Amino acid sequence: MDFGRLVTAAVTPFNDQLRIDWARFDALIDYLIEEQQSDSLVICGTTGESPTLSDEEKLQLFAAAVKQAAGRCKIIAGTGSFNTEHVVHLTKEAEATGVDGILLVSPYYSRPSQEGLYQHFRTVSECTDLPIMLYNVPTRTGVNVSAETTLRLAELPNVIASKEAISDFSQLSRMISGASAKFKVYSGDDILTLPALSIGCYGIVSVASHLVGARMKRMIEAYLRGEVAEAARIHGQLHPVFSGLFSAPSPAPTKYALNRKGVQVGGVRLPLVELDESEQRYVDSLFGY
Repeated sequence: MDFGRLVTAAVTPFNDQLRIDWARFDALIDYLIEEQQSDSLVICGTTGESPTLSDEEKLQLFAAAVKQAAGRCKIIAGTGSFNTEHVVHLTKEAEATGVDGILLVSPYYSRPSQEGLYQHFRTVSECTDLPIMLYNVPTRTGVNVSAETTLRLAELPNVIASKEAISDFSQLSRMISGASAKFKVYSGDDILTLPALSIGCYGIVSVASHLVGARMKRMIEAYLRGEVAEAARIHGQLHPVFSGLFSAPSPAPTKYALNRKGVQVGGVRLPLVELDESEQRYVDSLFGY
């Protein structure tokens, strides 16, 4: 299984009552595949406001994404949380919807030991035949999944990738050099896409690809062709977008920018809030709105 080089962690479109807007969701899937050239989509990841979604909503989103994508890209279901038993249950239910893979964030708030992390991921991996992408994001979870733990997990048959939202290139390098060819490391930070590729990361799980995915694809492809200067030029152009979309808690800036672009996705659920006027002007400036 190959999730491709450009994976978009999709937002969840809401209506004015902050309920899931299914027509907008279908349109977003088409847009991310056709206009922004996503190879895979993560549904109900952090960018999809997963902490605010019920299990029923998540399963409905997984099924709807599979139906709308219709084989044009891979659908990866975000089923991770801090409760191993619950993750096992939701992962089994997600598999039944027809998704292509699972994204498992490391347990947050609990701050388990490295052995606890290993046992959590191993237990979930054994409940499904689907390929699994781990997700290490210490700034949100409070614990870093070490390179050594990741390499242990990479030996499990269906653990095939990891999304690493870290800037420690030493840790990334140890993973990349120590894992077998079947295990791929993805950057989880848009701004590090090109630097991460340079040390052997396979691709990016992106937020910015909602707005500049096609240009990111060109950057990645230029690098892979050996056109490093061209890739660096595109990176330089996109750098303000990469950083600007995290100028306020994500995904509020991304949803605002999409709405301004005409891709209607609605607002954000509490505890997130809409951008204030100053924040809106800043995001507008990134795209010339």
